[in-house]
Amino acid sequence: DVPKATEPRGDSDGPRRGSLCDQHCAAINNVQGDLGDLGCHLHRPRVPPAMSSPSCCQQHSEEVCESCVVKTTLTAENAVEANKLSNNYKFGFKKWKSHVTARPWEDRSEIVKELYSDLNVIRGSGGSTVTCGNVLYLLLFGWWLSLLYVLVAAMMFITVVGAPYGRLCWDLAGYFFWPFGKVIQKVEVPKSRQALGACEAGAGESSALLGGPVPRRWRPRCWADAGYWQRAGTVAWLCLGYPALALAHGLVCVTAWLLVILIPVAKLSARTAARVLLLPPERVLVRRLRMTEVPLEGEVILCCYRAVNPYYYKYAVDGINVFAVNLLPLVLVTLVVGYVDSHNRLTSSPVKFTLALLSIMPLSYYIGMAIASISAQSNFAVGAVVNATFGSITELTFYITALIKGSREGNRCYAEIVKSALTGTLVGCVLFVPGLCMVIGGIRHQEQRFNSRSAGVSSALLFLSVGGVFAPTLFSKVYGKLVCGECHNVTQNPLGHYLCHNCHFDLMENNGTLYYSHVQPLVYTVSLLLPAAYLIGLFFTLKTHSHIYDIHISDCHMPGHHHSAVVHWSRWRALVILLLSTLCMSACADLATEHISPILTNSTISQYFIGVTVLAMVPELPEIVNGIQFALQNNLSLSIEIGNCIAVQVCMLQIPILVLFTIFYPTNFTLVFSDLHVYASMFSVVLMNYIFMDGKCDYFQGTVLVMVYFILLAVYFFAPSPSGC
Repeated sequence: DVPKATEPRGDSDGPRRGSLCDQHCAAINNVQGDLGDLGCHLHRPRVPPAMSSPSCCQQHSEEVCESCVVKTTLTAENAVEANKLSNNYKFGFKKWKSHVTARPWEDRSEIVKELYSDLNVIRGSGGSTVTCGNVLYLLLFGWWLSLLYVLVAAMMFITVVGAPYGRLCWDLAGYFFWPFGKVIQKVEVPKSRQALGACEAGAGESSALLGGPVPRRWRPRCWADAGYWQRAGTVAWLCLGYPALALAHGLVCVTAWLLVILIPVAKLSARTAARVLLLPPERVLVRRLRMTEVPLEGEVILCCYRAVNPYYYKYAVDGINVFAVNLLPLVLVTLVVGYVDSHNRLTSSPVKFTLALLSIMPLSYYIGMAIASISAQSNFAVGAVVNATFGSITELTFYITALIKGSREGNRCYAEIVKSALTGTLVGCVLFVPGLCMVIGGIRHQEQRFNSRSAGVSSALLFLSVGGVFAPTLFSKVYGKLVCGECHNVTQNPLGHYLCHNCHFDLMENNGTLYYSHVQPLVYTVSLLLPAAYLIGLFFTLKTHSHIYDIHISDCHMPGHHHSAVVHWSRWRALVILLLSTLCMSACADLATEHISPILTNSTISQYFIGVTVLAMVPELPEIVNGIQFALQNNLSLSIEIGNCIAVQVCMLQIPILVLFTIFYPTNFTLVFSDLHVYASMFSVVLMNYIFMDGKCDYFQGTVLVMVYFILLAVYFFAPSPSGC
């Protein structure tokens, strides 16, 4: 099922350079992927020892190093995963780190296997159970859960018929106070003990399982109506004891699951409520494990050693990361509160705005996962269409909703907020995303290399797009008329100096002749040329010059790679999730724009700062996480491409779509930006290209990019609000 490796291009010195490329690439570009080794292990003919001489190394050292940094061989488990990994290196495709297929169980590490265990495995001596995480469990859940079991046990003893369940609750009270190093087993009661009237025969027997006297609750009842008493005790337990304990365990389960690192406690509580508490009390055995003691028989239901596992951030449910699963209920809460409480009787507008903004993060994750799943299971044409259509749907939904609201209210602030968000996305993806990835990746790797040729394509498109986007702004600065709100004569001389405030270039002089006759046609021309340049870039990188990326699929078979692909989401399921997520995204964007007005009017913070930070970067958080994960695996090329592709899409797709939207639905959005946006964007692009010239970087260069980004944020923070807001 694994695609065969592409054969290397034959050349005269291929056999001589092949081994050198393998050695240099393995040492320099040891890029390791989560599904296999995303390394530079090229399958070339083996070099005879005689040819591997020092003179040969000196002669071809520069040539070898130049070739190995632009060649990447992907090792995947199946064809679908290989297609997804290959799409990561294609220009215009969403870069996605998570798996779209289920990984074979035998290929996973022991740490990951432990995350998905059912807490029913008895291990040998693993040291003391007194750890910080276990103590945290005691402080958060253990003491009150144990106290609740004691109270339920007392209540069951009072009912008399529920005495067996009372003894079970007493044993479980001790277990849940400190469950670590203890085990709950389901045991089989011997038939001789179940027979009525066999009291004397079973009174003194011992159990091989327990190695001691039979527990008291195993001793048979010698009443003629034992069945009646058992049924009465079960009814009393299900009516009085079980509901309270099930509710308590449900609360513990939800709380521990939301904390992520306490998911073992959530599993413990869920299995207790679903299975342990529904078993007959005589079949449940609670015992402490000794250092050298291993149960010989009986099913182990629960056996927990640690309450906290920091690796649960890797946990996934049906391919969905646990954090995205935990944030999904937030979307439902946001929609219910936002549309039911329309008059702000329960919550205020800032709270609703915050909820709507936070809900965008999991929806962005689901949209990205759906796009990656569809692209990996489809041909190139379908993948390109899906990425181009839904790749920027998160940002466009918010921008269009804000422009519609601003047009209805006649408020220019919404258009300025959209411009600030566009600029913030551009600056953040050019400076902050690659800079943060360099810093975090540089902590693990001293120096990281990337494909400078592929990065150069994105940089060239970025230069073109920034120049095209800000061309109408520069045109208006040259030919527009400067108009000021108020001016004061400083020297008291009519010919002296004047101090003016609230100055701007007026494009509407003489009934807007300059704007409608010159600026607007320029805007439409730029909006047509930028998408055309984007399509040319796609054709250049994916068709005529695809060798720039030089992606190969390795034919090596690692353990488990012979399995067929088991996708998490089929194409139809991914399409349904994509459409539902887009619909929910539209609703959340509508709520965010509906309740942002009080924040803009009452906040002392500049509207520029709100746009370039919160509104610009929150939707990009899933992309930032993907970039960090790629950087930690020494795959900085994808980390850089994530930021560059988003910035290019902002200029070449999102802005032209907004201009096209204003043709059919007139708004206050014009492609004329403030001086601050122009200078910040151009400086960021120039600095980014200077850093990426040599094809290698370290954490210091990443720190420079991050620091420059925070300096620009400080400028936006202290800048006055846009005119008219």
